[in-house]
Amino acid sequence: MADTLLRRGGAERFTQAVAALSPAAGPRLAELTPPGQINLRGRPSDPKFVRTVGGVLGCVLPLSANTVTSAADVTVLWLGPDEWLLVTPPGVETALVARLREALGDLHAAVTDVTGNRTRLRLSGPNARETLMKGCALDLHPASFKPGQCAQTLLARSGIILHQIDDTPTYDVYPRRSFSEYTWMWLSDAMAEYQR
Repeated sequence: MADTLLRRGGAERFTQAVAALSPAAGPRLAELTPPGQINLRGRPSDPKFVRTVGGVLGCVLPLSANTVTSAADVTVLWLGPDEWLLVTPPGVETALVARLREALGDLHAAVTDVTGNRTRLRLSGPNARETLMKGCALDLHPASFKPGQCAQTLLARSGIILHQIDDTPTYDVYPRRSFSEYTWMWLSDAMAEYQR
């Protein structure tokens, strides 16, 4: 099992300083403990693959573009027609990788632990959407991008996965680990006008 006590995000040195400055009003930004992350590839047209993965995860595999499903210990983000990101609590990913590989056996599929690849930033509260819209070309209007949706996109020229959690709105932003400080600083600057 991975030692989750040593897991740190890439923007850790900025989080306490910004948290101390953040007033109650306006958007809030936090770096969450880096979750377990598993890249899953397979054929969605194969009913056995879909059924097997659903049985292991305890939830239906999202087959529609940019959708998300969840179960107790896993959130599944659709990344492409044959690709998903499984997000787990820290330390759960190793056992889940083993269970998936065993269950999938010789089916055409790939299960890869990518836990160190991305960090997770959470942006929430009033004007969170407007903050993201300053650097993201996605249509984030509530009629277009809703809770339970995700997308791979650019935020201020940095590749991210964006997942809307709820109507607050709350977003999980997954930048590559090497871009996490940059993404944190950009978001902090972009939301500053709403914290006055």
